[in-house]
Amino acid sequence: MEKLGSADPQRIGAYRLLGRLGAGGMGQVYLARSDRGRVVALKLVREELAAQQEFRDRFRQEVRAARRVGSTWTAPVLDADTEAAVPWVATGYVAGPSLQTTVTGRANTAAGPAPGAYGPLPDRSVHILGTGLAHALRAIHGADLIHRDLKPSNILLTIDGPRVIDFGIARALDTVTDGGLTRTGALVGSPGFMSPEQVRGERVTPACDVFCLGAVLAYASTGRLPFGAAASGVHALLFRIAQEDPDLTGVPVDLVELIRDCLRKDPATRPSPDEILERLDEGDPAEPWLPGALIAQLGRHAVGLLDSEDPTGTVPTDTIPKDAVPTDTAPKDGEPADAVPADAVPADTATVPAPPQEATPAPTPDQVPDQVTEPAT
Repeated sequence: MEKLGSADPQRIGAYRLLGRLGAGGMGQVYLARSDRGRVVALKLVREELAAQQEFRDRFRQEVRAARRVGSTWTAPVLDADTEAAVPWVATGYVAGPSLQTTVTGRANTAAGPAPGAYGPLPDRSVHILGTGLAHALRAIHGADLIHRDLKPSNILLTIDGPRVIDFGIARALDTVTDGGLTRTGALVGSPGFMSPEQVRGERVTPACDVFCLGAVLAYASTGRLPFGAAASGVHALLFRIAQEDPDLTGVPVDLVELIRDCLRKDPATRPSPDEILERLDEGDPAEPWLPGALIAQLGRHAVGLLDSEDPTGTVPTDTIPKDAVPTDTAPKDGEPADAVPADAVPADTATVPAPPQEATPAPTPDQVPDQVTEPAT
């Protein structure tokens, strides 16, 4: 996390900004705290986007839809002001690292894991990761949303399961990208975790997210992208996604067939989230879903966040991972998020999360994804 700069606001709505978490295609993301103590990740839309009425209308619509997604497996929108001069969205902050940080610690996996990264997850953890992602997609698609950018940096690992962030709202960018291609001819997306239809600039359906889920599971189990890293050239990577078979070397035998089915070129032949759930083992709920070393790390992050003082300038950076984010119930429209939820404190023994309950309004932040803009082929 970076300190606030002279150009950064000190407050947005009912929230005092504590530091900068990063920036994405939509805008700047801050760590903030409400007057009553709740820590949130707050995304402030870029001013040039806010000035476009078409973008603002779509943003308002997508925030409203995102609030309808109620799921244990997604990170909820807690507060928003889509009518402000510069619109913003606040989501509850959960101290948990992204899948990318955990597995390799960097976006370009060609160089192998960075120091401090855990590495590929065990077979059992990947199974449970897959069930959590399938549950999340079922909830997202049930609200008539498509994630469009499901990738390791948009999946956070918490003690009781994965959380999907950054869905739905990013579709507002379509208003300024003409359905996937920017007006300067650039393709908006995340190379390595794009579906063939995204690469070709075709219509995107929920099956796009299933393709991305398959790529994510291959990455989680091997530490490599199934179509290679962008270091070999973005054009070559996009060609492989659109035309070639994935490299599933190292994927556990019991996951190869499912991942291959998710990565089919034809969207109509990919399994649905419900079919994925039928084919995955959800594990024994009495056992932790992650290895002990990772469980201990997640616990330290959460405790450090809750123990930190309400700072006047800084927050302990060793306890607040840059890519952590949300999970909580959403307040009514217009109400600021308040007290830190009791369930944010890690349990003594982490367990595999129970199947999600179709909860009340909830969903996600626009956190700092490593969204990239690359030339289209």
